[in-house]
Amino acid sequence: MTKVLVIEDNANLAFGLTRSLESEGYEVEAAEDGKRGLELARSCGADLVVLDLMLPGIDGYSLLRELREQGSDVPVLILTARAEESDKVVGFRLGADDYVTKPFGLSELLARVEAILRRARGGDRRDDDKNPVERFDAVAINVSSRSVTKGETGVALTPKEFDLLLALVRRRGAVASRIELLKEVWGHQAEVMTRTVDIHIAELRRKLEDDPANPRHILTVWKAGYRLQA
Repeated sequence: MTKVLVIEDNANLAFGLTRSLESEGYEVEAAEDGKRGLELARSCGADLVVLDLMLPGIDGYSLLRELREQGSDVPVLILTARAEESDKVVGFRLGADDYVTKPFGLSELLARVEAILRRARGGDRRDDDKNPVERFDAVAINVSSRSVTKGETGVALTPKEFDLLLALVRRRGAVASRIELLKEVWGHQAEVMTRTVDIHIAELRRKLEDDPANPRHILTVWKAGYRLQA
């Protein structure tokens, strides 16, 4: 059974989330503070972590940073009242897979959970054997090891940054709309939170372009979306 770890200090919300997830067939564990949440994230074998940011003890950002530094690749969905774009950027840079702000619709949250888990099971890697290494300019993308180098230097990408880059490079210069990328990379089936794509594009430019303010490869196509120019 798929296990979800809910780390949330609001007891009523944690209870509601637990009941809703269990009704969808998930096994759920819950923690009400960051310290206990980190312990369970390390030990309980969760397939997904739903993480609040404003937690007692260890805050959500610190918890996520520690998980990633320890090598954990468990998918993390941030669930928080902090809705500023700067908060989202920090969350994604630390390796969050998705970011949902409170108040939220339960059906949307459950759809996000399902999408993340579907991607984590490997549904997005069906073409890996066809093109094990993708390239543009000095950038090499090893699909099998999910690693990226620029010249001789390794580039650390979050899982979603990697998936987004791969989605762009495999289009061979064709334009992808924000909605297409949102569906392909995040698995969303509705037009929600398109700024997620923009934030990740900005991070890819920061890490891969020589001049992120004037990108040569990861290009914006006005009123259409993005494309990758080799």
